[in-house]
Amino acid sequence: MQDRPPEFDGEDVNRGKDHEVVLQNRNRIGINGVLGVDSFDDREIVLQTDWGALVIRGEDLHIDEISLDSGNFTCTGNITGLQYASGAQSGRRQEGSWLKRLFY
Repeated sequence: MQDRPPEFDGEDVNRGKDHEVVLQNRNRIGINGVLGVDSFDDREIVLQTDWGALVIRGEDLHIDEISLDSGNFTCTGNITGLQYASGAQSGRRQEGSWLKRLFY
């Protein structure tokens, strides 16, 4: 299993790999530097990237391609937002019940 990058502390640090996000017409997104997918449905996709957790929000989201070997990811749908999680949120999703995760 690949080690996760250190927590992002707000500084612009080079993590050793390029990370690129390309949004085309708000309906197609291509990302490189993807380490894994934590969760997904047709309204939200949570990815682990070289630069921390990235949340893609929208409607009718479909994962078109994911290759963990190359780190490439593409998705289509009505994309309404992108957000990088910071601090404790950028680590792997908390295990346990939804109630435990809610109060963490």
